[in-house]
Amino acid sequence: MKKFYGKAESAANVILDAFQSPGQLPAALAPIFIQRKADIPCRKWSWNNQLITALMGHGDARGFRQWQQVDRHVRKGEKSFTILSPVTKKIKDKQTGEDKIAVIGFKWTAVFGYSQTDGEPLPGEAELNNWLAELPLREVADSWGLKVEAFNGQFGKALGWFQHTVSGEGRAIAVGVENLSTWCHEMIHAADCRLGNLTEKGQHWKSETVAELGGAVLLKVLGYDLDADLGGCWGYIEHYAKDAEIEPLAACQKVLKRMCDAVALILDSAEQLAEQPATA
Repeated sequence: MKKFYGKAESAANVILDAFQSPGQLPAALAPIFIQRKADIPCRKWSWNNQLITALMGHGDARGFRQWQQVDRHVRKGEKSFTILSPVTKKIKDKQTGEDKIAVIGFKWTAVFGYSQTDGEPLPGEAELNNWLAELPLREVADSWGLKVEAFNGQFGKALGWFQHTVSGEGRAIAVGVENLSTWCHEMIHAADCRLGNLTEKGQHWKSETVAELGGAVLLKVLGYDLDADLGGCWGYIEHYAKDAEIEPLAACQKVLKRMCDAVALILDSAEQLAEQPATA
């Protein structure tokens, strides 16, 4: 990681210099929410269920019979995953006397992803799938065994998500916006995890500062100056620093080496993949 550590540190210093006058930073980029096709059943699920689907590596998931209804069938031996479905009951409104549907609980429902089925092709989401496939450094995510998916970001609680296993290896990245800053934020989380540094639980100021600053540095190094979104980066770091009662610039300085290590790991991995001979 020595080769790219210096580049990461240099780009970080440029960003930190800009942070000295946060009022002069460019305005934060408006999130471009991913809105998957409404005629797919799982697009109408709760955000949590959509996120479960995305983190399992699927862009579309349905129940066994739902797949049959679109002329596809679940392959023999495929294992389902579960989501929470509401249990409803018709009750009479005491004030109006009218019948209404009330949620009285939840149950586990088994579903299968598109890649677990065979049959007729669906009207696709080719444009979004192409965007996911062409993300910068996507080859690094693939080489690390990360599943990359998207979820409806407009009504979500987060713009992106990184999931890792108990062993510390990355498992999946899900994005809810078509912004490169969010993608690189999650990639930094993945690199931080591979280095064994992502030990905090939940949304901790250290790991979030590493990911947000690292994502901006990564985009700067790659030449995506606008996508680095310094205005949004500052606001994000400032929010977590305030909760932790620490100055934002001090927060950045405290995790600078850890962040540079994560950026360098990604860039080194990309270079190593580029040097591999192409296979026929």
